[in-house]
This record gives sequence, structure tokens and C-alpha cells, in this order.
Amino acid sequence: MEKRHVKVWDLPTRLFHWLLVLLTVGAFVTGFLGGNLIEAHGLLGLGIVGLLAFRLVWGVVGSTYARFSQFVSGPAQALAYLRGQWHGLGHNPLGAFSVLAMLALMLFQVVSGLVSDDNISFTGPLKTWVSQDTADWMTGLHQINAWLIIGLVSLHTLSVVFYAVVKKKNLLTPMFTGHQNVDDPKLESARGGGGLAFIVAVLIAAAAVWVANGGLNPPPPPPPPPQAAPAW
Repeated sequence: MEKRHVKVWDLPTRLFHWLLVLLTVGAFVTGFLGGNLIEAHGLLGLGIVGLLAFRLVWGVVGSTYARFSQFVSGPAQALAYLRGQWHGLGHNPLGAFSVLAMLALMLFQVVSGLVSDDNISFTGPLKTWVSQDTADWMTGLHQINAWLIIGLVSLHTLSVVFYAVVKKKNLLTPMFTGHQNVDDPKLESARGGGGLAFIVAVLIAAAAVWVANGGLNPPPPPPPPPQAAPAW
């Protein structure tokens, strides 16, 4: 059967994927090194907030294979995939679970970071929203969750290698080019996710970053008036 060249991943989805990779690597490096890099760690975290907010919106208004409604499925679809009975584009049923797990871990990581306080050199921009005990607790969970993310990223990387070596299926190239060769005539190119949807997603992402950076925090109290110089 003749193969066809179909569009799978739209440009915003691909940009999200690779920007998330870059910012996450940067956040881990600056977080583990600490010191003066902790400010850069916080800025990278804000960037990740924007990316995650964009992806959540894009999962609703984006193109076909970027939408959660297209690739989020139940156990029956996962079993069908394991039996070789699933035929589709985009995330397969097992890959969908990985995507959801990664989004959940990353969302927790940024939320915990925003309210964290290491009592040394970093205080999250939303730390005032919680008590000190909660901030200390979330700081500890933030550090633990980082290792869970590393584990899931490692599993994801190994699965890509497994598909390339064992199943002879290249999952990486379509995430660069956006296109994939298929031989099933029922599989169609991605549709939707136009300019208006992109603008809406970007505006919501920008609003999320503004809030995460303390945009809704009450203004700090005014400084006390200067003391009058003694008359002697």
C-alpha cells in the first residue's frame, strides 16, 4: 500500500515540546547548582508555567492530534494497543498516559515552586498565599518531585529509543517536521488550531505567568517614615 505524507503535529505543539525540554533542563541545572543561579531557576519556572498553561488550552482548541479529546482514552484502548489492534496517529494510548503523567508532575512542580521557601536565598512569588509550615512542606515535595520527573523523562527517552530500534518506528522526526508517513487511507492530516486559537492560548498563558509572578499579590506596605535626626 502506498504511503502518504500527513500532518500530525502542528507548529505550536512542536514548539511547546522543545521549549519545555530546554526550560526543564535549565531549571534542573540551575536548581541543583543553586547559589546565584537560583534567580534564573525561578525565571525558568515562570517560563514553564506559561508553557503548561498554553498546552492545557491548546489541548482543547488546538489541532486534531494535540487535543486531549483525541488521545486520552481508557484501559480498553490501551489493551487494544498492546494486542496490536490500535491504529492511529499522534499519541498512542500508552503514550497518552505518559503525557498526562508528565503534565501532572510538571504542574505540581511549578505550583510547589511558586509557594516554596528554602529559608536561604529563594522565596516563591506566591509564598505569601500559604503559611510557613505549608511553604516548608511544599519545598520538600518540590525537591522530591524533581526526581519523579527525571524518572519519567528517562522512561520516555527509553521508549523513543525502543520504538526506533525494536519497532523500527521513528517518533522523533515527526516532532521536528510535523509530518509522518502512513499507509492507512483512513488516517487524515491534523486540522484546526488556527491563528485565533493560538492567540487565545498565548493570552491565557501570559495571564498565568502574570499571576504566578505575583500579579495578584497585595502591594507591599509603605516603608516607615524616616526618623528625624537628633538635635544634638
